Amino acid sequence: MNERLRAAIEERGLTAKEVAEHVGIDPKSVQRWITKDVTPRRSAARAAAGLLGVKASYLWPELETPPSADAARSEVVELYPHRSSTPRRLWMDLLADVREELWLFANASLFLPEENPESIPLIRRKASQGVRVRILMGDPDSPEMELRGVEERLYEAIPARIRMALAYYSPLVGVPGITFLLHRTSLYNSIFRYDDQMLINQHAYGTYGYLAPILHLRRMPGGTFFETYINSFERVWETARPIEESTFWQQRTGAAISAQRPAGS
Repeated sequence: MNERLRAAIEERGLTAKEVAEHVGIDPKSVQRWITKDVTPRRSAARAAAGLLGVKASYLWPELETPPSADAARSEVVELYPHRSSTPRRLWMDLLADVREELWLFANASLFLPEENPESIPLIRRKASQGVRVRILMGDPDSPEMELRGVEERLYEAIPARIRMALAYYSPLVGVPGITFLLHRTSLYNSIFRYDDQMLINQHAYGTYGYLAPILHLRRMPGGTFFETYINSFERVWETARPIEESTFWQQRTGAAISAQRPAGS
């Protein structure tokens, strides 16, 4: 159903028959445009759009779409209104199928190990099988994470959530094949790459991550969607630093050493 065309005809107070007469075609053709979402020839589309007072590209976007945009659109597998709307198994299915590249870029990504406890051992196993694992998470002691807490009205809870997440992910630190960095950036999108597929949490100002949309992409020849997020990840990667150099890790290591000392020593 072409809802845009149907609405435009109704708003003009016209009928499919009147549109057909203006264009010079059979009324059944216009009905097919509406009910079966059939795309007309460019000349007919422009004539109809002129009558309705809109652009032909509004009624039939594919008529005005360049080849590169078609390729980019083909990269979109699915768009979910919220992260909580994604099938739970999707995350683990993609993780289980990884053979070469696994990237995680987020502030905390606490939901992944909490909802899928097997994810951390699986990531470690993937690294042992030759998968290149790159993890980028927020530095809980940075002003950027403090600001994120203010923006989401969670305040100190954001750095606290990051510290909790880092505790979950800590078994991955120092594992061969895994590079674990902390970033200090404004997080526009959380990026989860699984070889030639991605799940992107598209953050909105002041909105919790689980309420923000998820874009599922699959890399396609000629597409630019996938590469855009690859480049974004690489830019942040250049400025991030190893987790072992962070205040968080040094404090964690110090606390672990203190806990191992005999009482009174």
